[in-house]
Amino acid sequence: QVQLVESGGGLVQAGGSLRLSCAASGLTFSAYAMGWFRQAPGKEREFVGAISYSASRTSYADSVKGRFTISRDNAKSTVYLQMNNLKFEDTAVYYCAVERRPWGLGVTGRNEYIYWGQGAQVTVSS
Repeated sequence: QVQLVESGGGLVQAGGSLRLSCAASGLTFSAYAMGWFRQAPGKEREFVGAISYSASRTSYADSVKGRFTISRDNAKSTVYLQMNNLKFEDTAVYYCAVERRPWGLGVTGRNEYIYWGQGAQVTVSS
């Protein structure tokens, strides 16, 4: 079965950096676009960014553009989320997800993702 295991979350001061990793197994990782989402307490889960299956295309939410970077290593079946200049409002549980259809470019709608990780807590202190 497909498993996504996230790591790298934690507590950081505003202005600091963290890198999340998401290791996938049980699927042909290189064939699928990957997305990152986040959910703050009392809020809906929202799109953060996505990367195409080949890593040729990335997209980001306006709120993180210029601060967050998504990359992937298909040889390691791992996708990364580098978060710089973190703000208090970035505090949330972060989830990686597999896009439903293979060979995708990475879409924004959460209903287009079929497998989800368990989530990694990111807490930014102000």
